[in-house]
Amino acid sequence: MATDDKRSILTFGEMSVTGRLVDASNATLFATVTHQDTEIACIYKPVAGERPLWDFQDGTLADREYAAFRVSEFLGLDLVPLTILREGPYGIGMVQEWIDIDESIDLAEFFSQDLPQLRSMAFFDAIINNTDRKIGHLLPDESGHLFGCDHGVTFHEEDKLRTVLWQWAGDEISADEFKALKSIKDSLGKELDLSAHLTEVEIAALLARTLRLLDSGVMPMPNPEWPAIPWPAF
Repeated sequence: MATDDKRSILTFGEMSVTGRLVDASNATLFATVTHQDTEIACIYKPVAGERPLWDFQDGTLADREYAAFRVSEFLGLDLVPLTILREGPYGIGMVQEWIDIDESIDLAEFFSQDLPQLRSMAFFDAIINNTDRKIGHLLPDESGHLFGCDHGVTFHEEDKLRTVLWQWAGDEISADEFKALKSIKDSLGKELDLSAHLTEVEIAALLARTLRLLDSGVMPMPNPEWPAIPWPAF
C-alpha cells in the first residue's frame, strides 16, 4: 500500500483500541484504524497517558515522536514507521503504523553487527539526540528493512545520546551523511519546520548538533559525563 494511502487511513479512519503493551512506562495502546474497508494496525500513545519526566519538562513525548518521524521522512531515511498526531479514544496522541518484525532475527546478536541499516540508525540517533536506543527498539521486518520505535525522549538540548549502536563511534562521516546534515542545516525552520512540535531551545540544539557533526566530520563518541548505553539495554 502506498504511503499516502496509509497516511490517509491513519488520519481519517475510525480507531479501535484492542490492547495495551503492559511493559511500557507510558500508556502504549495497540489499536486498529479502519477507513473505507481497509484496516491498519497501529500503536497509539495518548498524551494523557504520558508520565512526566524530570529532564524533559517541556513539550510532549508524542510531539517528539512525530518530530523524529518528520526528520527521518525529510532525509529519506525511512527509519521511523509512518507516524501522525491525531485524536483517539483517549484524546490526542501519537499514532504509528505497527511493524511486524522478522521473528527469525536474534536482536541480541543483530544489534552489534556492522550493517548499513544499523549505521543509518546510529547516524539518525546522533541527529535527534536519542537518549534511549535500546536493542528492543530495533524493528527489522521480514523484507530486510530496519525501523526504529520509541522516540519520545529525543531532541534534548544537552548531549544525552544513549544507544547500543556505538560500532561507528569516531568513524568518518560518509558523503551521503554529510549531504543529509547539510540538508538539515539549510532547511531547518523552512522545509523542515518543527516549531509546532519542539521548543525553540530544542530546535536550536538540533541545529547546533548538526553543525558540530559537519564540523567534526566523524560519528559522535560517547559522552564521558553521561551513561553511553541505556539501562536496561534491551
